[in-house]
Amino acid sequence: MKHQDSTDPTAVTPRQAYTMLAKNPQAYLIDIRSTMEHLMVGHPVGAIHVPWLDEPDWVPSPRFAAQVREMLLGGLLGSEEENPPQVLLICRSGRRSLEAGRVLIAEGFQQVYHVDCGFEGSLDESHQRSNIAGWRFDGLPWQQC
Repeated sequence: MKHQDSTDPTAVTPRQAYTMLAKNPQAYLIDIRSTMEHLMVGHPVGAIHVPWLDEPDWVPSPRFAAQVREMLLGGLLGSEEENPPQVLLICRSGRRSLEAGRVLIAEGFQQVYHVDCGFEGSLDESHQRSNIAGWRFDGLPWQQC
């Protein structure tokens, strides 16, 4: 796990995220990609879909933090909680999850992580994804609608 600074979510690899989810019932994987990416490209098994950017405007959702809070049943997610949930964010390559994680931290979420290479990883020399890194590259459970 790699933590950049106090305003950034902690970076984790897909395998680290998978282990955290398996070990902690209070850990939640949130797929923040667009609805079309989530449905058509596929998503990690058990991921909860809360888009950060989505059609038709492609701007950060002003309700993103509120939707995550609602998904976590309205928990305060503050330092006063005994065992605050771990929120793990995943996008395509790790860039959007970093941005969205910063918003959650600014909103008072305490244990925020982002999958640093995302679901598909970076582009390779042929401009294709899922060949270098990512959830799918690592062979972790995923499904497609």
